[in-house]
Amino acid sequence: MFSAAIFDMDGLLIDSERTIMNTWIAVGQELSVPVRPVDYAEIIGRSLPECHAMLARMFDAEPVFQEALARVRQRLHSPTTPPVFPLKPGVHDLLTTLVKAGVPCAVASSSSGQEIRSRLARVGVLDFFDAIAGGDEVVRGKPDPAVYELAASRLEKSPGDCLAFEDSENGVLAAHRAGIRVVTVPDLKQPSVEVIGVSFAKLESLDQAIECVSTWFGVELLTQDTSRDVVNDSAHQNFPCK
Repeated sequence: MFSAAIFDMDGLLIDSERTIMNTWIAVGQELSVPVRPVDYAEIIGRSLPECHAMLARMFDAEPVFQEALARVRQRLHSPTTPPVFPLKPGVHDLLTTLVKAGVPCAVASSSSGQEIRSRLARVGVLDFFDAIAGGDEVVRGKPDPAVYELAASRLEKSPGDCLAFEDSENGVLAAHRAGIRVVTVPDLKQPSVEVIGVSFAKLESLDQAIECVSTWFGVELLTQDTSRDVVNDSAHQNFPCK
């Protein structure tokens, strides 16, 4: 059993990866540079410097990449037309269930601490988290374990006490290398055999995790309201809460 939960953000808590990817694809088309979803998927979960280095190779010439980066940033951060990064299914109910059960939660994301706080505050879930660890606070990004190690230390928990939730292969490997068991919830890319092999469980949505809170964290839930739909859904009846 575990006593703390650590979450990735982009693609897991909020539906942001798709918007960001589509923005890069659109800008690439404008600049006559093909950005394929299959190539972009290799970037997901990495630190910002690593993402930029990989994108720069896609755009070949540095001036072209810098122009693309400027256009993407303008579109993603424009105060007049901000992108909507909504919560993914099950997030609010799962966080509510964990907090009511007294399970401390943290975020371990490749995004900067400032971006994490901004995006989570915008969708009303920032206050659920006891600690934040951002990609700008570690030397190496995912799949390096540093950001997960930082999140666990800020919760004052050992890695073995924590259960992580991740959508990307790089994120799963980062948590695994930190000694943290990890639940994989794929977003844009299905996990490899290697990633499935090191995962504690694989879910289609965080909705499915709600019914497992009592088993995974050894707590008695104060209310079953948030999980009623999940429990009664026949699609989830055979899901194993290990």
